[in-house]
Amino acid sequence: MICWINPFTGLAGDMLLAALIDAGAPLDRIRSAITATGLTGWELTAERVTDHGLSATRVHVHVTDPHTERHAAEVVDLASRATPEPVAALAVAAVTAVAEVEGRLHNADPAAVHLHELGGHDTLVDIVGTAAALHALGVTEVVSSPLPLGRGRIDAAHGVLPCPAPATLALLAGAEVTGTDLPGETVTPTGAALLRACATRYGPPPPMTLGPTGYGAGTRRLPDRANVTAVTLGEPARTGQEDVVVLETNLDDVTGEILGHTIARAMATGALDAWATPAVMKKGRPAQILHVLTTPEHERPLRDLVLAETGTLGVRRLTATRTTLPRRFETVDVDGHPVRIKHGPHRAKPEHEDLVAAAAQLGLPLRAVAARALRLRLSGEAGDHRPEEAGTDD
Repeated sequence: MICWINPFTGLAGDMLLAALIDAGAPLDRIRSAITATGLTGWELTAERVTDHGLSATRVHVHVTDPHTERHAAEVVDLASRATPEPVAALAVAAVTAVAEVEGRLHNADPAAVHLHELGGHDTLVDIVGTAAALHALGVTEVVSSPLPLGRGRIDAAHGVLPCPAPATLALLAGAEVTGTDLPGETVTPTGAALLRACATRYGPPPPMTLGPTGYGAGTRRLPDRANVTAVTLGEPARTGQEDVVVLETNLDDVTGEILGHTIARAMATGALDAWATPAVMKKGRPAQILHVLTTPEHERPLRDLVLAETGTLGVRRLTATRTTLPRRFETVDVDGHPVRIKHGPHRAKPEHEDLVAAAAQLGLPLRAVAARALRLRLSGEAGDHRPEEAGTDD
């Protein structure tokens, strides 16, 4: 699934989260992911608003815990507890990006840097919530139009700073930006960090079959336009065949936990698929071969991720052509819990992660929820119907 962002008046973490909710991300799964971090003293709500005639969603983070500033290491630790694991990986990547930038700007150790505005509840809720929303919607690729940068100055914990804020500019290194006539902060550090963590590409919407569009409203009221960020979901245009890259490395000195974490991070970073196969290396050493399937445009960040996470000294690159069959998603409601069913030409299969979430909430065996979902599909009681991307081989 592609998520194309149109930052009409800019981008903030709460606006992106609200737009994804407006596009269909379930609020209960977002709250569940945030609750898993152990963060207390917060409540996330969403409301419908109308801004200059445009209906949109606005989110509110109600905070009762006065603990609003934290060191980066504490925020990273909280983000790492989010569930499921791909949500935690994306959230940790975003928080780590903020910490590294703040560390460079203040000449401090990133882990020990003190986060002022970015250490509060709302930042963590926005980051983990957005990661959970992207995961729930099945987003594997994020593309954004150029980001409009405002002008002027902003008040921060260290005093008056130029706008855009130094942290925002550092986080946007490599991004496409444009000027705007709007004064003040139009892109926040949280929004910039999320784009960076998602390995966002910039430009017009890629070839895709359009799905739902969501609008996320900001808190500032503008005199002449709606203050919104729009996200459009879409399935990649199916060509039947495409060129792909397979990255491989032999690993005989990493734990299963690190291997699983690397696979999850690769999927969250845009891999088409990732897996490991057992092998026997020289001197009879047992090992695993890590494989990452990707498109050429995602090759470099995934290669760097594999090198950093595993500590391997080399990665092989193989090219291949894959043939894909058309597929689509159908969503059924299992006692109030959405379960996506993937349809191909020859079979239909419920999505495992949706089954796990529903089974946990309902207190039922996984196989019972799967059977119920398939019965609902056969009875025609499905809800949403939409095409599925040819992005994974499973």
